[in-house]
Amino acid sequence: MTGIDRRVLASDRHWGSSARLAVACALVFCALSLLVDGDAGTLTLLRALLWLTLSATVFTVLLPPQVTAGPGWLEVRTPWRRHIVRTDALVAVRQYGGVSAHLVLRDTHGGRLELDPRVLAANPLIWHELDTGVHRSVDRGTLLQGADILGQLGHRIDDETARAVLRASGLS
Repeated sequence: MTGIDRRVLASDRHWGSSARLAVACALVFCALSLLVDGDAGTLTLLRALLWLTLSATVFTVLLPPQVTAGPGWLEVRTPWRRHIVRTDALVAVRQYGGVSAHLVLRDTHGGRLELDPRVLAANPLIWHELDTGVHRSVDRGTLLQGADILGQLGHRIDDETARAVLRASGLS
């Protein structure tokens, strides 16, 4: 991704607390595992390493992807990979349902990422950056599939935001 403005204008405001929760769960799991194994008198160095490895696995599984956005781009970071798409050069957006709904975005440069739509609903700045890029993609004619999906998602996000404002103001 050369030649794009890499300024981060928006990031997931809930990621830090979710990451702290993942750390806390992993530490509690590790402490309790070591405590129970030690109390049973079966704790050895090899078993302690096993519990530490399992605790690291718990942390890795619970750690949510970190989502950031800037002018014309969206990034999702996991512990293993970093995925970036140019939002101003999208070619397809697909939504998959099931147990955990997610969006799949692809751009003209071969970039692809998966994103939980709840992150967009909880972070209006990320949604704004994505929406701005989608409009540019539509204007340029690159977005061939999925503009309607993002339109529906935008309406849902706007409706939720309006309800939250009404609740906060005491009008609902």
